[in-house]
Amino acid sequence: MIVGSYVIELYLEKNISLKQKRSQIKSLLTRLNREFNIAVSETDHHDKWQSAQISIVTISNSRSVVESILRKTVRWIEKYRPDILVVSVELEWR
Repeated sequence: MIVGSYVIELYLEKNISLKQKRSQIKSLLTRLNREFNIAVSETDHHDKWQSAQISIVTISNSRSVVESILRKTVRWIEKYRPDILVVSVELEWR
């Protein structure tokens, strides 16, 4: 069993409030879960209205499958959510 996770730092340039940020992040998390059948959560920067940290976790019996799914999630964010900038991505294995 291979468990891989991404810790992704995001920048939400056009946000003007925490309420707006929470709406964008909630929408993003829901879509990522639906598109990729992954576990995803906001894990840091809860009180900062222009930045967020999310963590994505997936599991498989193949390391290459895990890496592929995780890479696809970042590409999906960059393609379908131009309002959210991916600042950094950190891969972790468990």
